[in-house]
Amino acid sequence: MSAISIGQAVLLGAVEGVTEFLPVSSTGHLKIVEGLMGIPVDDDAVIGFSAVIQVGAIAAVLVYFRKDIARIVSAWLSGLTDREQRYHHDYKFAWWVILATIPIVLVGLAAKPLIKGPLASLWVVAGSLIVGSGVMWVADRTGRHKRGEDDTSFKDAMLVGGSQILALLFPGFSRSGATMSTALMLDLDRVAATRLSFFLGIPALTGAGLYELKDALGAGTGAAPLVVGTLVSFVVAYASVAWLLKFVAKHSFNAFVIYRIAVGLLLFGLLGTGVLQS
Repeated sequence: MSAISIGQAVLLGAVEGVTEFLPVSSTGHLKIVEGLMGIPVDDDAVIGFSAVIQVGAIAAVLVYFRKDIARIVSAWLSGLTDREQRYHHDYKFAWWVILATIPIVLVGLAAKPLIKGPLASLWVVAGSLIVGSGVMWVADRTGRHKRGEDDTSFKDAMLVGGSQILALLFPGFSRSGATMSTALMLDLDRVAATRLSFFLGIPALTGAGLYELKDALGAGTGAAPLVVGTLVSFVVAYASVAWLLKFVAKHSFNAFVIYRIAVGLLLFGLLGTGVLQS
């Protein structure tokens, strides 16, 4: 019997799609919704399901940015044999994304027992939502927003990529929130910070989903809920990405900061009153 039903898969896929690339923590929201539905958040099948349906959201980014990705991959492949191509920004950027993914992979493998154990607690999610809000607010207020996507460097990619570890260890901090905040602190403008967050998330999230697939199926999650949740995640994430890029072009991150604080406080209240179990 599947640990997650088709109906639950639809809802969780929609939550994943909406929140994966918004700086509000998809993992945190998934855990909250799972808790409200009575699904054990620390169950191996549930953790695996959450990682697998992220692939749907990543697929949405691949489709949305297909022209950019094709250009970058083409430059990288050409640069492997053509010395002149190695001076192009796209070639270097492809290597930066690869190298910037290594830290989160190493930490993810080394800290897997903690990530699936005590750090999966909803108390951690609530605290991380609020602390991450403070970091985002400071980053948005202090960043000078003067550098565009073409101005990114190897240092930027490594620092932004490394910040993904915060969300890995503290669900609720938000991978998008951590990467966007770091990019803003490096003086990238909001659109550049958002796009960099998208590109750096592709290998990390895809790898996590594929890595967890076997465990998700082996732990009791049926193939049908996985497929349904992933498809729903793809459709909703595509719309979410399109909306976010338009939003950050004209607005600050204040709305996300306020929302995260509200959700964090609400979660503390639900846990404190026993409505949700950690």
